[in-house]
Amino acid sequence: MAINVPPPKYAVVVNAVQQRIEDGTYAPGTAIPSETQLTAEFDTSRPTVVRALGILQQDGWIESQQGKGRYVKGRPSPSAHQSADRALELLDRGENADVTLLRVGAVMVPNRAAAALDLDSDTPVILRRRLVDSDIGPVELSEVYVPVELSAGTDIGRKVALPDGVLRHLAERKKIIFDHAAERISARLPTAEEADLLKITDRDAVLTLLVTVFDRTGAPQFAVDAVVPANRHEIESSFPLP
Repeated sequence: MAINVPPPKYAVVVNAVQQRIEDGTYAPGTAIPSETQLTAEFDTSRPTVVRALGILQQDGWIESQQGKGRYVKGRPSPSAHQSADRALELLDRGENADVTLLRVGAVMVPNRAAAALDLDSDTPVILRRRLVDSDIGPVELSEVYVPVELSAGTDIGRKVALPDGVLRHLAERKKIIFDHAAERISARLPTAEEADLLKITDRDAVLTLLVTVFDRTGAPQFAVDAVVPANRHEIESSFPLP
């Protein structure tokens, strides 16, 4: 069963500003609205806006100029995303013997995926729910959300394994060029169902990874929402220092 969790307020602000940068509303080199303006527009608190702006600056979308405010840098280059390998593995995972398809079919898009894909909450999408096993036990419970129109003419809506993974399957069948992906990571405790499927206790922390795939115009195409046991994963990255 898909978990219907509203996106946090800071994520709504982050997604909105990213979209405006993508579509040119906020052009590179221009100032973005002030904290006060964003607080009023999104009907939220100033700390929430500050947190959102911090994420945007950390990810390379905006920069802060002392005494002047925050300015648009533009969409970060793929090299700026330190978790690219992990996100690509999630998107391009072949559905082999280690992957069990738990559910495939049409569902109403849950709030978290709806926010990522810029869809209304009553929009039907195709869900592929998968459990990935390994020698140390289950390591991933993921839900792939693909708009119905994008899935047409593909095997996305069929309960058959996709050996080349969802990303390549869609690219080949739909002749679409995917341009980039955005990943958001958070931590929480698992639901009872997640704990049962992942063979962990309800006190074991999990990481949630929401990866959204975009085309060249900056339009979101599909999303993968994964839950992984924190005690079975390590996150490592390297990056240049200024």
